[in-house]
Amino acid sequence: MTWIKVLIAAVFEVCWVIGLKYAEGLWEWSGTLLAIAISFYLLINASKDLPVGTVYAVFVGLGTAGTVVVDILLFNEPFQWLKVGLIGVLLIGVIGLKLVSDSHESEGSRA
Repeated sequence: MTWIKVLIAAVFEVCWVIGLKYAEGLWEWSGTLLAIAISFYLLINASKDLPVGTVYAVFVGLGTAGTVVVDILLFNEPFQWLKVGLIGVLLIGVIGLKLVSDSHESEGSRA
């Protein structure tokens, strides 16, 4: 359940990052600020149960990948293989960090 909070926080991160770029009126800025509040609330809440570094890395990785994908699909940013490759490297790093954190937690729980 805690990782679902991180996933939802990343979705709201994508919303507020896009809002920072495209918001112009009061309602758009209000939605952006609400997305920031929800995103960080969920991130902070998830950090209470999971390692902070891992949660933050997953949050940033998913948010970055989501923002680039949404930018390409909705806002006609040009598709570049280099961007996709670099996002893949980022996601591999996040997954590796998650795996290392899980093995570290299980080692700590045995002691």
